[in-house]
Amino acid sequence: MEVIPAIDLLAGHCVRLYQGDYQQSQVFNENPLEVALQWQNQGATRLHLVDLDGAKEGITVNLALIKTIVETLTIPIQVGGGLRDRVSVERLLNLGVERAIIGTIAVENPELVQELCEAFPHKIAVGIDARNGKVATKGWLETSTMEATDLAQQISDKAAAIIYTDISRDGTLVGPNLEALRELAQVSRIPVIASGGISSLTDLLSLLSLESLGVKGVIVGKALYTGKVDLKEAIQAIGNGRLQDIPLNFGNSAMV
Repeated sequence: MEVIPAIDLLAGHCVRLYQGDYQQSQVFNENPLEVALQWQNQGATRLHLVDLDGAKEGITVNLALIKTIVETLTIPIQVGGGLRDRVSVERLLNLGVERAIIGTIAVENPELVQELCEAFPHKIAVGIDARNGKVATKGWLETSTMEATDLAQQISDKAAAIIYTDISRDGTLVGPNLEALRELAQVSRIPVIASGGISSLTDLLSLLSLESLGVKGVIVGKALYTGKVDLKEAIQAIGNGRLQDIPLNFGNSAMV
């Protein structure tokens, strides 16, 4: 299972939101490139980059910064936020982005998603962001009537992965929603990447029980920035899939 550090871009800074609330943002670093290099140097094999301004506005806002990060790093980068048409997706892929993450259009224009998956096989990841089981759109500012599991079943097997985020847990450090992840993985035809709520190595190890169902990666954000999770230890722990050889200082989180 792959441990993927996250960088959220807002006004050119590296930030984290609480439950997707733009009014509850915390700046962790004013230089996202510096952060990206830090995660790469600590052993990350992939970077998760989100243009929060783009997600809100419906267009890619931080394109120049994304371009700089892509050109500087040597590891694959997946980028989401504001990708709501083919031109935006192609622009990112032409920059060298490995995966373009689409979300809102998966609900509003499923035919375009199918077209993109056919045109760029295994280059499109679909972000399914759920609030109480319902898919949220437009930077999490709106909630649709579609169930996350229903959307997962519609995704083409030519997509690279589904990135599932439980919004109620994002940025809260309360642990992943294992039951929701299990339900989603059971109906998905492609790998699932978990996101939201990771607070400790124990939380990460709890996800290993879902790996056989197709949960092949986990995105970690706030826990890295607050020091609750050490990226090197996390990669070792998930890579080994066992508790040996890692410090027994998991903090107060329990298996959930």
